[in-house]
Amino acid sequence: MSKIDELRKSIDDIDDRILELLNQRAEVVLEVGRVKKEENSEYHVPNREKAIIDRLTSKNEGPFPNESLRAVLKEIFSASLSLEQPMKVAYLGPQATFSHLACLQHFGGSAEFTPVNSIREVFGEVEKGLAKYGVVPIENSTEGVIGYTIDMFMDSDLKIAGEIMLEVTQNLMNRSGRREDIMHILSHPQPLAQCRFWLESNMKSVPASEVSSTTKAAEMAASDPSVAAIASKLAADIYGLKIIKEHIQDSANNCTRFLVIARKSPPRTGHDKTSILFAVKDAPGALLGMLKPFADRGINLTKIESRPSRRKAWEYHFFVDMEGHVEDMDVSAAIDELDANCVFLKNLGSYPMAEHS
Repeated sequence: MSKIDELRKSIDDIDDRILELLNQRAEVVLEVGRVKKEENSEYHVPNREKAIIDRLTSKNEGPFPNESLRAVLKEIFSASLSLEQPMKVAYLGPQATFSHLACLQHFGGSAEFTPVNSIREVFGEVEKGLAKYGVVPIENSTEGVIGYTIDMFMDSDLKIAGEIMLEVTQNLMNRSGRREDIMHILSHPQPLAQCRFWLESNMKSVPASEVSSTTKAAEMAASDPSVAAIASKLAADIYGLKIIKEHIQDSANNCTRFLVIARKSPPRTGHDKTSILFAVKDAPGALLGMLKPFADRGINLTKIESRPSRRKAWEYHFFVDMEGHVEDMDVSAAIDELDANCVFLKNLGSYPMAEHS
C-alpha cells in the first residue's frame, strides 16, 4: 500500500467514526424531542445552539477553520431539528436570491423554506402560524436601509429573534461561460447598482436591463444563450449556468443584514442586541435627550434610522439598535427613561448578535 493509500484509508476510518457519532447524536436528539413533547416545551432553542457553537469554536485548535466549523454545526442542528419537527421558515423569494442564501446560512439546508412575494407576506406567514420564523432584509452596507421592513414593525406584534449578516458577492454568468456570447445583461436593480463601475469598465458596449429578481435573470439566461445574469452562485447551480467572473460588485465589503422575525424573542445569551422603535415629543433638544439615557449608562447605539411616521406630516419615528439585552439592568433602565419622554415606543426584541464573516 502506497503512502497516499494509507492516508486515504485513515480518512475513511475517520469518516466512519464521524458517521457513527452523528447517528449517536441523532438518537439523543430524538430522545430530547420526546421529552420536550411530554413537557410541552419549545423544540427550537437558538441560545442553546449558540452556546454549543461558542464552546466548540473556543476549543478548536485547528487546522479546521472556525468559519467552516460553524457551517458544519449549523447543518447538524438543522438536520437534528428536522428529526424532531420540520422548521418552517418564510422568506422574500424567489429561491436562489440572497434572502434564500441568508436562510440557508442561518437555519441550514434541512429547514423547510417558503418563498413569498413581499416583505408583508413574510410577516403574514409568521403571524398566521404558517411559519415559525421569517427572514427579511433590513439593510445593505452600500445601498442603505430597507425602510419598508422598518415600517412593517409599526403594525405588527412580531419580534426580532435574530439577525444574519450575509456577504453579498455578485457574479456574471451565462450558459456557455464565454464573455463574447453576451449580448444583454439582466439583473435586479440593486445588483446592477452594486456593479455599476465594473460594468462600465468591462462591459460598456453591452446593454444592462432590470428584471424582478436575480433568480428571474438567471432563469432567462438559462433559456437564451445571448443573455447573461448577475446573480448568486446558488442561482448558477440551480439553473445550470457557468460563472464568467466572480465578485464583480464595486465594493469589496458588500454585506446585507437580515432580521429573523418570530412571535417572541429568545432569552439572553450575553452577546445580544436590542432594537426599539419610537417617536419623541417635538421640542428643542428632543434628539439630544433621546441619546442621553444610553450615553449615561455607556450603552453603545449601533444604528439610528429615522422614518416618516405615515400618520402625521413631518412626524418621524426612529429605529434604534443597541448592544445588550432588555433583561440587562442598564438597557431596561435606559429604555424606561426614554419611554417617559416619547409619544410612542415599541420594543422590537432582543436577540443574539450575528457572527460577522
